[in-house]
Amino acid sequence: MWQQVQDGLWVRHVPYRIAGLRIGRQLIAVRLPGGGLWINSPIPVTDDLRTALSALGPVSHVMAPNRWHDECLEEFQRAYPDAAFHASPGLAADKPSVRFTHELSATPHPAWANVLRQHLVGGMPRMNEIVFLHPASRTLILTDLAFHLGYDEPWWNRAVFTLAGIPLRRFAPSRFSRSMMQDRAAVRASLEHLLAWDFDRILVGHGRNIDTDGKAALRRAFAFLYL
Repeated sequence: MWQQVQDGLWVRHVPYRIAGLRIGRQLIAVRLPGGGLWINSPIPVTDDLRTALSALGPVSHVMAPNRWHDECLEEFQRAYPDAAFHASPGLAADKPSVRFTHELSATPHPAWANVLRQHLVGGMPRMNEIVFLHPASRTLILTDLAFHLGYDEPWWNRAVFTLAGIPLRRFAPSRFSRSMMQDRAAVRASLEHLLAWDFDRILVGHGRNIDTDGKAALRRAFAFLYL
């Protein structure tokens, strides 16, 4: 089921497992000026998803927003062969099975430049996550930069989260995300760039979204960069 964040912005959460762990996953859809859909982080393609997307508009542009969120790209491309697929820097070489049209950068593509802003997080070349901003709804769109898990999962799932360095019931980067930070000064500069944007809500790739006071939540989540 779609959650309509604002006119022209939707979120669809689906169950998702990695190595048996329930972490969920979210697809984010934005309607572009021409009526087509901008999709961030594809999820498994089902008949239900096809029907839901077709009710919103044609799929035009599909984002692979970092080098790790690549599990559903092939099936999404088979389902939407006419869509343009955009890769995080380095992903095209990592994933030759997907036909990418463009490589994402800090500059928005003309197709969505009037609707979305974007930033390539520095200092994390093994992840190279692109963060997006939907100014009309004051919404920041993350993928793996930070999670917000530990609310609805079974106890054993939460126990493994703790062992894996995934914070429970707290919006924060995982141990894995922190291990990707090769240049803390560059990551800190990117954080300052994001905090300069006007946003209140944060949509995450995994877990619960931050519905309000997102800027303070982001600042708290990455306070360790200033220690």
